Amino acid sequence: MIKDRSSVVVTGGASGIGKALAFRFGKEGNDIIIGDVEEAALDITISELRSAGILATGIVVDVSDIDSVRSFKDRIFSEFTPPYILCLNAGVGAGGPISESDILDWEWVLGVNLWGVIYGLNTFLPFMEENNNGHIVITSSIAGHLSYPNMGVYNASKHAVLSIAETLCYEMQEKGSGVGVSVLCPGLVKTNILDSDRNRPEILTNNDSLNERDDDDDGRKEAVREIYNLALDPESVADLVFKAVQSKQFYIFTENTFQDAIKSRHRDIELARNPMLGANLVDEHLNDTD
Repeated sequence: MIKDRSSVVVTGGASGIGKALAFRFGKEGNDIIIGDVEEAALDITISELRSAGILATGIVVDVSDIDSVRSFKDRIFSEFTPPYILCLNAGVGAGGPISESDILDWEWVLGVNLWGVIYGLNTFLPFMEENNNGHIVITSSIAGHLSYPNMGVYNASKHAVLSIAETLCYEMQEKGSGVGVSVLCPGLVKTNILDSDRNRPEILTNNDSLNERDDDDDGRKEAVREIYNLALDPESVADLVFKAVQSKQFYIFTENTFQDAIKSRHRDIELARNPMLGANLVDEHLNDTD
């Protein structure tokens, strides 16, 4: 069970799934600490949480910067009880063929999606292990189980995060640790991940490359955006995460849409069979809802 008046830390908590997690755990009487790089959205979310009677604090943090994450941790530990629940949720999205992905695309996405998790674990895990309790929720994606085309950079980040979560789960079992681990693998969720570029550092932006892809990207994004508007709401995802933490469930899937594709991939691996191109991420979702 979740302890009374425990601290819950959520990175990427100013919007989307992270924001929903903050509200869901906050309703249980936990102190909520949100870390996010987007200060304006962070302020709005903290105001909304407090208006709902939730004790909440917002701290600006860049999860791709180890010094920023360490400062984030230092402030939390100086003002609050050590976190009982740690949600490493911050993430960004980027699409396009691998052949057209700039090195800066890789640095940006891996910096947030992968190194953000690594820095979070490096910073908080030793203290949670020392206390021998708590629960870590790492946000991967259905893209951590499948490798849809034109999502190579994002896929790579989420496959890596899934592997880290699985490895950590095994290690906690091996040690007999009281620290639980879950990995969230959402499919399509109604968030603003399609607008991740709003928080992309200028130093990691290749303006020439982006300009060349603007027309194609805009058309594709608008088509995908219509699908996302019909997708699962973040609050439903947060409910699933809350129940998983209570029951110490490791894999958290938000829908069954992609299970056949996952089974097919595993079967290809078992038989050493060449992977065959199937539907893309959006088509997979559409086929299930027809």
